[in-house]
Amino acid sequence: MLRINRILIFVIILFSINKNYSQVTNRILFIFDDSYSMYGSWNSNIKIEVAKKVMGEFLDSLKNIPNLELALRCYGHTTFIKPERNCKDTKLEVPFDDAVTNSEKIKQRIKKLEPLGTTPIAYSLGECVNDFTPKANVRNIVILITDGIEECGGNPCQVSIDLQKKGIFIRPFVIGVGLDVKFADVFGCMGKFYDVSNEANFKDVLNLVLTEAINQTTVQVDLLDILKKPTETDVNMTFYEAGTNTIKYNYLHTINHRGNSDTLVLNPNINYDLVVHTLPNAEKKNIHITKGIHNVIKVDAPQGYLKLELDGSIERYLPTTIVRKTGSLKTLNVQDFGKTDKYIVGKYDLEILTLPRIKLNEVEIKQSTTNIIKVPASGAVTFTRLGTGFGSVYEDDGQKLTWVCNLNNNLQNEVIYLQPGKYKAVFRYEFAKESTKTVERNFIVNSSSSIKINLN
Repeated sequence: MLRINRILIFVIILFSINKNYSQVTNRILFIFDDSYSMYGSWNSNIKIEVAKKVMGEFLDSLKNIPNLELALRCYGHTTFIKPERNCKDTKLEVPFDDAVTNSEKIKQRIKKLEPLGTTPIAYSLGECVNDFTPKANVRNIVILITDGIEECGGNPCQVSIDLQKKGIFIRPFVIGVGLDVKFADVFGCMGKFYDVSNEANFKDVLNLVLTEAINQTTVQVDLLDILKKPTETDVNMTFYEAGTNTIKYNYLHTINHRGNSDTLVLNPNINYDLVVHTLPNAEKKNIHITKGIHNVIKVDAPQGYLKLELDGSIERYLPTTIVRKTGSLKTLNVQDFGKTDKYIVGKYDLEILTLPRIKLNEVEIKQSTTNIIKVPASGAVTFTRLGTGFGSVYEDDGQKLTWVCNLNNNLQNEVIYLQPGKYKAVFRYEFAKESTKTVERNFIVNSSSSIKINLN
């Protein structure tokens, strides 16, 4: 309830600050699913009981919002689903009136509902034309709450589009109660779809929908590719209050079913610093949100892919890679082999943590393409000795030795993964106090192979 009250206060402030809001009446028609499937189990109870409880609390929070009218239409609640479906089972149960009066009426009507019938979504949408009686200076809003898809052969998407074109209502909001996420595509063409996975999430979604429905200030963030087209997506965005470290919102960017960056609702009374969590970050400072319009924030974020692959394989060993922006010593990312990560277009230096290390400079990432970096798989070298001692492994090019790693002083047997090449191992037992007791072993490592080196 605390979160509900906070969002409610925010909505009230929006209305009180901007006098333009007082000039428009927002009319919200709830279309409530009372079909037989609402008897299904969901979280700690059945769907209908959870919906009744959450809707009751939500309706209580609407009483003090000015210039708000509410109405309720139900479907699937008057005719039992057997022996045959009633595909006209829909009724306006509570006609429009102010929120103070109707919040309680709707709450009481929902309490008495018993799920009986089928799911005629398209027909119910079509019937709501008569629910929105003619009235000047209004915004008509539909919030559909359902646990299932159309069951009567209708086309909810086409009905919704036709009624939007006629100005009957703005794009509907669809709240899916316990629906499979795959149904997002089914409802996406009909309206803005919200997936409710649990009771707590249900409360949050209702308040988010309310805020977006009655607040005419909206925002979209266009993440631009190298051609300045808004094609980039699927990355987290953090909105900070400008000039501070105070996080106001976190949203994972998405492109909606219409091919546009999804619409967000932000408090228009403060400025923002935006961090888009690409690699590296894309940022925009001191963003001003203009009230009463749809704001578009454009951020340059052209990206491509880096894929790391092994040429061959070795059981239980995958190296990792330090990625740095070319010219910088700061570690940008640590990427494992076998993984593909996305980066801002540009050049990067790679330090592959094999033994010995492989360094690749100015690896280029291009827009929407994948740069595949392939290195040989290491070989497994097992070093054995009869006791503890001191030793190291070196690359041996025939002219000089280059240190690779030290052996573990406390182990008698250990496995080290080395890149293909020629090596020398140097070892002396701890109890041997003469330098002439040093043991040397030359060996060759092949990719994806296993060898044993005896240091006795």
